[in-house]
Amino acid sequence: MCQLLGMNCNVPTDIVFSFTGFATRGGRTDVHNDGWGIAFFEGAGVRHFVDHQAAVESPVADLIRRYPIKSKNVIAHIRKATQGRVALENCHPFVRELWGRYFVFAHNGDLKDFNPELNGPYQPVGTTDSEAAFCYILQELRRRFDDALPMLPQLTAAIAELTKEISQYGTFNMMLSDGSALFAHCSTNLHYIVRQHPFAEASLCDEDVKVNFSEVTTPNDRVAIIVTEPLTTNETWTAFKSGELKVFIDGAPLA
Repeated sequence: MCQLLGMNCNVPTDIVFSFTGFATRGGRTDVHNDGWGIAFFEGAGVRHFVDHQAAVESPVADLIRRYPIKSKNVIAHIRKATQGRVALENCHPFVRELWGRYFVFAHNGDLKDFNPELNGPYQPVGTTDSEAAFCYILQELRRRFDDALPMLPQLTAAIAELTKEISQYGTFNMMLSDGSALFAHCSTNLHYIVRQHPFAEASLCDEDVKVNFSEVTTPNDRVAIIVTEPLTTNETWTAFKSGELKVFIDGAPLA
């Protein structure tokens, strides 16, 4: 299956360190070599990069490793195809508009016989179960709330109901963001860590790379990293429970 990476912060932050380790799993230290993608929220816009090449071979991924794009919400994905051919249109994350803002979505898992009735403007371009699930979520959110953006508690409750419904068809680890919050749902495997003052040094699992976060942050910074498998060897990561949905805002999960 695929792997997911998300970042949610209280100040714009680059994801170079985490993405460096994550991208290595896209064909070198793991088998997720059927494409990759990453999306950065920046104001009302989204910088969106996808490539059907393996992340370890992609010149675009190399750009992301070297270019420190700063954002408060980032979602990335490395693909091991289960449904849909290896092609650009099947690379996550996917991006759509709802309520005048962009939503970004990525999925790890396999949904069996998931064929939702999509009768509105949200239609898949590719052939993955993941994009169909994303279109279904947006369709149902619009159906429930019409043209009015709901308050966060109502939106969270609706997403929780939809993830529970979709999970009946198989594994549904997913990340979803509108740039103000990052929603992460776990079926089988998802972990997170919150880095804040006092910051320490971290060492990647997949690359011989270390960074002392105390040298590149301020005492007010706070960063949450959410990923399928922990990225570092010397930090304590928290595992999601199966069926759990967490909402991250300003670098921390909401209670």
